[in-house]
Amino acid sequence: MPNCEAFQDILVQVARIRQPILFWPRSFNMPCKPPAFSDRESITSAKRNLLSFGITKVSIRQGRLEIMATAYLFAFCLVTSGFSQTTWEPTAPQSQAMELVGEEVIRSHIRFLADDLLEGRGPGSRGDELTQLYISTEFESLGLKPAGLDGGWLQPVPLRGITSIPPKQIELVGAGETMTLKSHDEVILVSGRKDSHVSLKGAELVFVGFGIQAPEFEWDDFKDLDVRGKILVVMNNDPEDDPELFAGKKRLYYGRWDYKYAMAAKLGAAGALIIHTDDSAGYPFQVIQTGWTGEEFELAQDEGSRTNLKGWLTDKAAHSVFQWAGLDLDKLRATASQREFKPVPLGVKLSVEFDAVVREQKSANVLAKLEGSDPVLKDQHVIFMAHHDHLGLAAGRDASGDNIYNGAIDNASGTATMLAIARAIANSKISPKRSILFAAVAAEEQGLLGSKHFATYPTIPPGKLAAVVNIDGINFLGRTHDVNLVGNGKNTLDALVQNVTTWQGRTLVPELNPERGYYYRSDQFSLAKIGVPGVYLHGGVNIVGKPSGWGKEQLDAWIDKVYHQPSDEFDPNWNLSGAIEDARLLMLVGLLIADQPDLPQWLPGDEFEAARKAAISAVE
Repeated sequence: MPNCEAFQDILVQVARIRQPILFWPRSFNMPCKPPAFSDRESITSAKRNLLSFGITKVSIRQGRLEIMATAYLFAFCLVTSGFSQTTWEPTAPQSQAMELVGEEVIRSHIRFLADDLLEGRGPGSRGDELTQLYISTEFESLGLKPAGLDGGWLQPVPLRGITSIPPKQIELVGAGETMTLKSHDEVILVSGRKDSHVSLKGAELVFVGFGIQAPEFEWDDFKDLDVRGKILVVMNNDPEDDPELFAGKKRLYYGRWDYKYAMAAKLGAAGALIIHTDDSAGYPFQVIQTGWTGEEFELAQDEGSRTNLKGWLTDKAAHSVFQWAGLDLDKLRATASQREFKPVPLGVKLSVEFDAVVREQKSANVLAKLEGSDPVLKDQHVIFMAHHDHLGLAAGRDASGDNIYNGAIDNASGTATMLAIARAIANSKISPKRSILFAAVAAEEQGLLGSKHFATYPTIPPGKLAAVVNIDGINFLGRTHDVNLVGNGKNTLDALVQNVTTWQGRTLVPELNPERGYYYRSDQFSLAKIGVPGVYLHGGVNIVGKPSGWGKEQLDAWIDKVYHQPSDEFDPNWNLSGAIEDARLLMLVGLLIADQPDLPQWLPGDEFEAARKAAISAVE
């Protein structure tokens, strides 16, 4: 643990040096007193600068600048990660490797992986097998060592595919009357079991607010209600009005849809219907329509608690159902934001029967290794990770006659970037102390299944995994002034990202849309659950040479019209100059992790800290 003098020195630097910095957690007690400043003017200036960094709990009292736990956490992270006023610069071998990350390499990989020939790289498909072969042969051509099972390149991922065939209309019954919802347009239902037939009769609908049980926040939306055999109607979010609860506007795992279904299964509910809104999901309902129809996948070995039914309601349909039941959904939403909320039965029942086609499928993670140079540290690994799958083929064609979800940006681009980084490191004079593992993982679009399988059956003990650098999508708009760090303020890797970003002459900014919970939506989350800290970036939005707001407008339009649609195709007109800069940043961060003396850690009190300690203890 750094001494108090080190903390105070860092805080003085932060207060007096005006540079972009991150937001940090609020609840952590440190024994050190904040530094004193010589005069009122310097105190006021220090407070103003700290406020500009997002350190908001600052006050001036009795001639001393008082800084709350947020600033102490910031100092802790910087001290333990080697922050200093001295500007970091890459070594000559790192600079050489950086120059080898070229646009033509990334662009060519995307062009192949997103081609119609691969038919959208759906799990278990011919395109999936071609993708695995392409990646493994690229690894082999770089002289990397296979790191899969039995000395091969692959870690097989056994899957179960379930294609639900719901009726065209869903009937609800209440007070002797019937209400009808249109499948696909208003409601989407899928089987929650591995059975070929789903049957529910007279299952009561109950509104359970956020559907959360969180003892650490003294929060329980269920209030001991027996929900067995019932259908839970739940909001797709977590409480956000109080910054001291559930991290305020920042989405936690409690707000994720997979948590909602898991809670319904744990409590024995017959099913769960999640109310979709564009704001709570971060994307329009058409993404649900493409992602939750056709064949759905799960890990074949998953045998935990299940519900009969999983589903989604449009916001408009949900309002109609509640109004038909004599309830005001908006008022209930407001009530659900309070601890005192109690579940509300709708007085409505659902009966439904449909068939499902169930079949065993398989995909694979593709794993390659560059062995480290240090005789001790080479047993530890830094992972560069990207998912190689997408959604495959649609059952029908869109207005243009297209039925292939090519997934060019999501995530042929991430896989291409990982391959470019692998090529640069392999062809340079770099000899990282820790080993580097390159992992192209499967079935991310189905619920992070490939990385979840890797985390459940790791080829390397979790305590020997130093960190993961995950790449999911790239910037296609051009160079940016900013870098968007997702999940900032959770671990000691942030300062390394800050160092490289500053050297690039760019600004590191906190997660731009914390309410969307992106940290829990990509593969670094699977590794976090076994204790491995991670770095995950989104492209910046302050585009060089463009007006303020232009970048955000372009990305919002992409999410509305392209995300998880057949239109996510390779485009030769992309401006990948910013993607190259981001790729070099990620490579340099990974190399810094590989050479630093200590393993990265989660910040004290983080949700994944205990898992990290247990993983390290298991290999000591």
